[in-house]
Amino acid sequence: MKSKEEIIAEMQQVVEQMRLDDLEERPELEYEYFDCSCCGQTKSYAGSIQYGEYRLCNDCVLLAETGFALNKIKDVTDLINAMEDRRLEEICNFIKQDEQRHNN
Repeated sequence: MKSKEEIIAEMQQVVEQMRLDDLEERPELEYEYFDCSCCGQTKSYAGSIQYGEYRLCNDCVLLAETGFALNKIKDVTDLINAMEDRRLEEICNFIKQDEQRHNN
């Protein structure tokens, strides 16, 4: 049986390879962005995955797939619910930056 560290290292390699494969197939993906359903950040489509109605960035795919492999989460909505505070923080940061742009 693999250790937690081995599982995490394996997932990091798999998810990074997904990102590299996407860029090899469609290099323009690096410059195409979306708002991640999980962390709320604007991220590149490269390495992102659609889980049902949610699109997760490559970083959150790593969290989700590692969570699945370690049996820490059963469904992607478990991760999305756990990341709610981070999404709200991202929205607040965006609003602050937008206000600063309009005030200058």
